[in-house]
Amino acid sequence: MKLMPPAYVKAYVKRGKTDAADAEAICEAVMRPTMRFVPIKSRDQQAALSMHRARNLLVKQRTQLINMMRGLLAEFGIDIPDGLERALSGARQVADGAIPDVPAEAGRIVLMLSQQMLSTHAQLREIDGALACLQRNDDMARRLATIPGIGPVGATALAASVTDPVQFRSGRQFAAWLGLTPLQNSSGGKERLGRITKMGDKYLRKLLVIGATSLVRRARHKPETADQRLVGLLARKPVRVATVAMANKIARIVWAVMTRGDVYQASYAPMLAARGTEG
Repeated sequence: MKLMPPAYVKAYVKRGKTDAADAEAICEAVMRPTMRFVPIKSRDQQAALSMHRARNLLVKQRTQLINMMRGLLAEFGIDIPDGLERALSGARQVADGAIPDVPAEAGRIVLMLSQQMLSTHAQLREIDGALACLQRNDDMARRLATIPGIGPVGATALAASVTDPVQFRSGRQFAAWLGLTPLQNSSGGKERLGRITKMGDKYLRKLLVIGATSLVRRARHKPETADQRLVGLLARKPVRVATVAMANKIARIVWAVMTRGDVYQASYAPMLAARGTEG
């Protein structure tokens, strides 16, 4: 059985939206020699991705709870310092009985939000522990975790999402699949490049950008320990541009590690990055 992205079939729909027109478009698209198909994931990969989907949802809910409690207390002139740990520390104090000086009705709501926030955070820690265990037991995830900017969450997400890395001819094509390459609007022999396409898996792209952000932060505060090419890039480009460019580079190294069955080696990083641009 072969699966195709719906966006690739849409171009072959002639007119209207009927079952017959859709079937004709599918038959036409499946016969194209350049058509790209979606590899089918294994049960273990789907199980790993279920943890990532749940984790992503819980992170959003925890952020919503923190913002809700911060906004509620701000109405009474009580400020919660920025940062996750400070918000959790305040929630623990409230759960232990240190209710802020607010009306009784608002105090009950603050207590309820604090308890739910701490419960959500505990569930997140449990999932993070399971992902760390999965990363240690999975060969592909272990090799990916050797890449700077890739942790247990990113390693297990990439190992579970990319079924067949050989389907990509180069690291550049893999980065394009993740939406980390410029959007082209070229015509008449004139090349025009815009912002990144943001196509593909949004979750994987976010993890790579977060990993690149940590590398950029290290390069800004401790440039002597960072990759000098990244330090030079930060000197020439805005921080966000450099971050996305670094995420693109990490994606190419990920492809090289996946296809070559090797681990990341800093001394060979330029060679891996260069090979990833072939094709």
